[in-house]
Amino acid sequence: MTKLLLLAALGVVAACCKTVATEHDKAARIIDADDASRAALQRAVDGALKTHVTLADDALTESSLLIIERSPPRNIQGLPSQGRNMDVPIQFRLVINGDDCVLIDQRDRSRHELEDTRCEAE
Repeated sequence: MTKLLLLAALGVVAACCKTVATEHDKAARIIDADDASRAALQRAVDGALKTHVTLADDALTESSLLIIERSPPRNIQGLPSQGRNMDVPIQFRLVINGDDCVLIDQRDRSRHELEDTRCEAE
């Protein structure tokens, strides 16, 4: 029984060590963007939105903010429908925390670490 309690305590301690200290987040931008970093960003955004979106090659290289707008609805002829698009754009923020580049979905504050990506504080 003591071994079981010890293992449970170690599991809790290990989980606490993995907690990210968000107070160390600094707004960042991607530097030296390459195919690997663009693919990592694409995976993170597609995963967060659960769909494929088209990103510019220079996304997050000039600013820490990425805004995704939905395509306007189209009519049967493929032309933009009349009226306003009331969908709120989706915002992501890139931060650096230690050596990690982290993409934060502003809707729910979920964090997506970008592998193979170098970033620097803005």
